[in-house]
Amino acid sequence: MTSYFTPSPSLLIRDMGSNDRPRERLRLHGPRALSDAELIALILGSGRTGVSALTLARQILLSVDHDLHELARRDLIAFESLRGVGEAKAMRLIASLELGRRREHAFSTSKPLLSDSEQTFRYLRPLLGDLQHEEFHVLCLNQAHRLLGREQISSGGVTATVADAKQIFRRALAYAGVTTLVLAHNHPSGRAQPSAADVHLTNKLARAARYLDLTIIDHIIVAGRRFYSFADHQALPDE
Repeated sequence: MTSYFTPSPSLLIRDMGSNDRPRERLRLHGPRALSDAELIALILGSGRTGVSALTLARQILLSVDHDLHELARRDLIAFESLRGVGEAKAMRLIASLELGRRREHAFSTSKPLLSDSEQTFRYLRPLLGDLQHEEFHVLCLNQAHRLLGREQISSGGVTATVADAKQIFRRALAYAGVTTLVLAHNHPSGRAQPSAADVHLTNKLARAARYLDLTIIDHIIVAGRRFYSFADHQALPDE
């Protein structure tokens, strides 16, 4: 199996001074004092023959150019392909990254205020930012732009997903007090610009919503850590 890494000499963690070991540093200084590599080493628990957990953690980070967002996009197969990362280590990495994602999204349970594109993106990013396939969601808001609920409409392939208008509006109208909607989907490619199909769908849904006394106030495209807002770009159809 092809490895991401080339062998390199390594000082084993047991050979380090006690104050240099990740566990000791965590105990003495707390988790915020640790580097990304040290935190990953603690998650891994061990390295491989001749290579410490800390060196293995540094190699894992190097494979994604030290980009934690890209690391969170890795699936089980991708982690297991790294030399020294078996199934157990891969599962620990995925579980820890998922916990971080859920913590980031935890505020959603308090019906957040989504009054602008930045707030809406911060809500959506943990849901859509790391996906390798497209999903289409609709956010149902009240008149004060408080989130009443979120509905996943569809899940598709790498380049496209399908959003059915009847399903969107049927689900939205199930929320008492709903007045406004935000459409949302992701681009796994990382390209935030809308496609011609995205523009056509947005115009179609925005016009149809008016017949139901609903207003689509934005369509957010999540592309990793970047996003595109139809409202910010004045790309929604005129009244």
